[in-house]
Amino acid sequence: MKRVFRVTGPGKVKDIGLRGLGESPEGESLDIKVALIQALIPIGLQAVQDLLEAEVRDLAGARHQRTGRQPGCVRWGQQKGSIYLADQKLPIPHTRVRDRQRNQGVPLQSYHTLQTPRAADAGLFRKVLLGLSCRDYAAAAEAVPSAFGLSASTVSRRFIQASARQLQALQERALGAYDVVAVVLDGKTFAQDRMVIALGVTLTGEKVVLGFVQTATENERVCAAFLRSLVARGLCVDRGLLVVLDGAKGLRAAVSSVFGAQAPVQRCQWHKRENVVAYLPKALQDSWRRKLQAAYERPTYAEAKAALLRLRRELGLLNASAVTSLDEGLEETLTLHRLGVFRELGISLKTTNCLESLNSLVEQRVAKVDRWRTSDQKQRWLAAALLDIEPRLRRITGFRALPLLRAALERVLHQKEDTVLAVQVA
Repeated sequence: MKRVFRVTGPGKVKDIGLRGLGESPEGESLDIKVALIQALIPIGLQAVQDLLEAEVRDLAGARHQRTGRQPGCVRWGQQKGSIYLADQKLPIPHTRVRDRQRNQGVPLQSYHTLQTPRAADAGLFRKVLLGLSCRDYAAAAEAVPSAFGLSASTVSRRFIQASARQLQALQERALGAYDVVAVVLDGKTFAQDRMVIALGVTLTGEKVVLGFVQTATENERVCAAFLRSLVARGLCVDRGLLVVLDGAKGLRAAVSSVFGAQAPVQRCQWHKRENVVAYLPKALQDSWRRKLQAAYERPTYAEAKAALLRLRRELGLLNASAVTSLDEGLEETLTLHRLGVFRELGISLKTTNCLESLNSLVEQRVAKVDRWRTSDQKQRWLAAALLDIEPRLRRITGFRALPLLRAALERVLHQKEDTVLAVQVA
């Protein structure tokens, strides 16, 4: 191996001038050399042998040399071993070194480092998560002669270990570093269970996965405990927090019990519209979708409320049950209007669509699992999918107006505090 090049950025390659990985430039760390080896699969095996031999020479001197560089260290035959290149386990013999003065073997640091899969199974983990089955992994992996340890059971075991780390990272993530101004809550079905997911929107518009909870239904007790755990991990609601959710009563009750007046609720307008038109004959549903949508698109609270009340009177002539559905939670579907930010943030926060989109991306990653066996399996897959998707999420539309939302939330919060104080004084 004459020279090695390192990619330092888009379109940039740096020649670091290695004649062999055992002859690295002064100051090159073992981690850098190992990273280079693992990136160069076709010549990796020869490079590994060069690296191991260089360390043996440092300890015991050149072959057939009677005295080593380290006092007492001598070559002590060879033994079979194995190392990882990228995500593949390869057999490789290596020379042993023994310290005669202490009468004990001397471990090779480079050999020990290469026995750990690259980036804690990151490559294998992403391949399985993105659709490569454990059974097909060996056939689809990079072709390296003599590779072994790629059986379905081995790949499955390594994926379980990697996804367990992802689950732990998500469950223990500190939320105090995120200035969250809105939280979107919704559920996703896994077999007989429901996973309620919380997606935060920061003041700068980034989307952050806050966590999830497994429950049979979106009941108040479980959801309230979940929301309290988010607060315990650092989610701040002192300056107000907009909560966007669908019409689940248990979830709504949990928000009230945990956040109280600090979290105005925006009910999803899409869910409300679909609930209402479900009571109507199919021939009328499309026209009423358009009418309700047009009413909700009015820019101010007064205009939208007046338009909806006119539709309510008209709807009363067609179906009283549809009117009851429209009345339930109607004010909470107009929360953004009431806060005065619907024109700027209505596209992003009037529905739970940003979380629905996240769920669709999760489905792409978990759809190939045709049998959910345990709770741990469900939670590991969901956590792995969420953390894989999160860096690709875009900021919400209208994110520059989020400071207006924060100011409106603080204003409402202060008004409620003043009202409570006035009642107490009276």
